Amino acid sequence: MQSILVIGVGRFGKHLAKTMLDLGNDIVIVDKNEEKVEALNSIFPDSFIGDCKNEGVLRSLGINNFDICFVCIGRDFQASLEITSLLKELGAKKVVSVAKRDRQANLLKKIGADDTIYPEREIAEKTGIKYNAKNIFDLIQITDEYAIYEIPVLVSWIGKTIQEVDVRKNYKVNIIVIKNGDRVTGAPGANYKFVENDHIMILGTQNDVFKLANKT
Repeated sequence: MQSILVIGVGRFGKHLAKTMLDLGNDIVIVDKNEEKVEALNSIFPDSFIGDCKNEGVLRSLGINNFDICFVCIGRDFQASLEITSLLKELGAKKVVSVAKRDRQANLLKKIGADDTIYPEREIAEKTGIKYNAKNIFDLIQITDEYAIYEIPVLVSWIGKTIQEVDVRKNYKVNIIVIKNGDRVTGAPGANYKFVENDHIMILGTQNDVFKLANKT
């Protein structure tokens, strides 16, 4: 469990805060928009109204008590810069700030952001990959080159074991998880036998996975 501060509860900040809460973390939210904060009071008891460009507001939150501070201000980049800088000056352990393009990310890192995220770009890339190749149900980007993809098992694999198919050698991917309805098999062994309606979560490059997905 971590202590998380989310500054800015627009669409992304709100969903991020809810996700982190569902994962069992302690969440504090703050936004200068009173309506946004009041709308989330029932979910986040620790919610505050305030302009975090004001150093006094940030000091009152006890910044150095948080494991991660997220700056989720997408529309006002100047405010994002100022808040990111103030957080680091006040001793924030880790600051993650939202950026819309590389230039913004570079500036945020120069003034102290430990990491930057591109919500709109990441969603667009994920959606593009998902719908560009047939039979890709989901993906989790790991690096620029590698991701985990969910695809249906090949018909020719049904009734065969992982060892018999020799997935790693023949297709250059690694099977991480196998799903079939509500049944989930993590780290399946070489003797796992594929059955109808299996979905496999595989780690590989986009090129190798696309070749495999197009065979399903």
